[in-house]
Amino acid sequence: MIEQNEIAQHTITLLVENKPGVLARIAVLFARRGYNIASLNVSITDDPTLSRMTIVAMADDFELNQIIKQSEKLVDTIKVVDYTKILTLERELALIKINCPTADRAEILQYADIFRASIIDVSDSTYTIEITGKCDKIDAFLKLVEKFGIIEIVRTGKLAMSRGSFSALDF
Repeated sequence: MIEQNEIAQHTITLLVENKPGVLARIAVLFARRGYNIASLNVSITDDPTLSRMTIVAMADDFELNQIIKQSEKLVDTIKVVDYTKILTLERELALIKINCPTADRAEILQYADIFRASIIDVSDSTYTIEITGKCDKIDAFLKLVEKFGIIEIVRTGKLAMSRGSFSALDF
């Protein structure tokens, strides 16, 4: 159980108008108040006039409430949803380029298979692997393959949506 003043990771979604400058205004709101964004994803929704932002931030309960209240005040914000107490589906995508000497290829392929990852590029000395799943799954995969030498990693950060028949607009 998280205590009142304990800093924890929180995932919030903002539905905002799909206009230039909205992302900058959200980023400035966080920066002005000293809140760090651990990950941020922005994408257009099925409605071309709306974008959805999924933000992961480290905050205590007070700071989280301030983030939500300040975000709701922005003129381009339509809805803010805190996923802290909602059952969610969460996923992240990572592309990982690792050293892959010929002698290690079978072992790396086996790890990829176990984690349901895909080899999306092969060179004489590297594999580039695509993996999706919860953040801890990707972290576990990275820990296994780090012994081969990780050349580059690109991670999307967390995406989240509520489970079941509800959407972010329903909350």
